[in-house]
Amino acid sequence: MIRVLIADDQDLVRMGFRLILEREPDLSIVGEAGDGAVAVAESTRLRPDVVLMDLRMPVLDGIAATRRLATVPDGPKVLILTTFDLDELVYAGLEAGASGFLLKDVKAEVLAEAIRTVHAGEALLAPTVTRRLITTFLATHRRPELDRPGLSSLTPRELEVLRLIAAGRSNTEIADHLVLSQATVKTHVGRIFAKIQARDRAQAVVYAYEAGVVTPAGG
Repeated sequence: MIRVLIADDQDLVRMGFRLILEREPDLSIVGEAGDGAVAVAESTRLRPDVVLMDLRMPVLDGIAATRRLATVPDGPKVLILTTFDLDELVYAGLEAGASGFLLKDVKAEVLAEAIRTVHAGEALLAPTVTRRLITTFLATHRRPELDRPGLSSLTPRELEVLRLIAAGRSNTEIADHLVLSQATVKTHVGRIFAKIQARDRAQAVVYAYEAGVVTPAGG
């Protein structure tokens, strides 16, 4: 059972998400929050697996709340839900530690599946939040430092796998591309995450672009 906490400042939105998700036999709504500060407090108390996080909330906004949750050992995955499909918000959310990003008008079945895939660590971004959004934003917001933590410790094979992760490839696709077993790819991915201190694929993609492992042009 995947434990979910819903954080949104609008009562009707929280109610709508609850009604949608309570139909799913493998999802359990363990709590709600009306602002970012409560979302952090309730996440600490209730230990959800996934937090649905609105961006625009009082007291503490969704990005700040996500950043705080990202520092919690074994903390929840954060799936950001917003009405704003803006490059800056996507990047800020991912950089803060979010594992996914969806618009609030998402279909019910897509929302439920997004929670499952984010929980599994295999998800990256919703169809509306494509690689173009990250690459376009990073093209104009490139960090000057390329020697980021863990980069020098990656083996040539791990760098190759990281580039494929940044291209949005799944473990299965990486295995097929490199002619490796899925178990071997999973081992590589785990080691990469440990070395670069990434909790999931979303953080690994941000790292890859900022470190210059891949370029906004797709190189």
